[in-house]
Amino acid sequence: MLDCRGRPLDARPGAGVVMGILNVTPDSFSDGGTYASVQAAVDRAGEMADEGAAIVDVGGESTRPRGTTYGAGATPVGLDEELARVIPVLEAIARALPHLLISVDTYKGAVAREALRAGAHLVNDVTGVRDGVGTARAAADYGAPLVVMHAVGAPGAMPHEMQTDDVVETVSASLAASVRRAQAEGVRDVIVDPGFGFGKTPDDNLRLVARVDRLVALGHPVLVGVSRKASVAHAMGRPAAPPADRVYGSLGLAALATLRGAAIVRTHDVGPTVDLLRAIASADAAADVSREVAA
Repeated sequence: MLDCRGRPLDARPGAGVVMGILNVTPDSFSDGGTYASVQAAVDRAGEMADEGAAIVDVGGESTRPRGTTYGAGATPVGLDEELARVIPVLEAIARALPHLLISVDTYKGAVAREALRAGAHLVNDVTGVRDGVGTARAAADYGAPLVVMHAVGAPGAMPHEMQTDDVVETVSASLAASVRRAQAEGVRDVIVDPGFGFGKTPDDNLRLVARVDRLVALGHPVLVGVSRKASVAHAMGRPAAPPADRVYGSLGLAALATLRGAAIVRTHDVGPTVDLLRAIASADAAADVSREVAA
């Protein structure tokens, strides 16, 4: 059970927790510019809560990578601009939806600290505290869980491939190091994210989905974020499919990751993902009853 600033969250392997993505950015790869106003963002958070999201993840800086798929990549955002985008939204969601857990998607310690002060319950650091421990210190000071993600390179300029003979072992070792850095700063609850699409080939990403169980073995809840990623299009056999056409492929990979032990699924498509995970949970419960009867 995670302690989200006094709010419990069941994050056991296969728990089926849904984290809805709320990008308050103009340039995210799937929904950039859609929720530019505070009211639009709050309305979307309310929709995701109604659809069954336990967490909404608010991000003010896109990490869309540079390359053939997304072109020039995301533009880096300064501290003041990121705060201006994120904090009013967090404050408004906290007022309007007090039952909803709020995560802030940032690698800047100052943003994490202000977001927690504004009412956030978790911090999601896409750099895995690799280049600084500001987010970890903020999470520790406020008693918030910290998500550490594996990535290669700087946000928005990440290469599409890294050199490795065993991507699962490479990612596991890197995440273990991130966990140690976070814990050294006093973070109690750490969540690990393999970072699908961040410095990995499509085949690398599929190997990571298939071996989520090896990440679960690290002893921390695993978050997966495959939603609408380019690798989903490759897995579908339709590499040119736009993000909106990758929903079913995203659901399939999310299902596999959950069955392998992932606890949290980060997604743009909350309703379908909630339905999927509830169906898996129902089937598991029915199987448990069958085993009890047989015994």
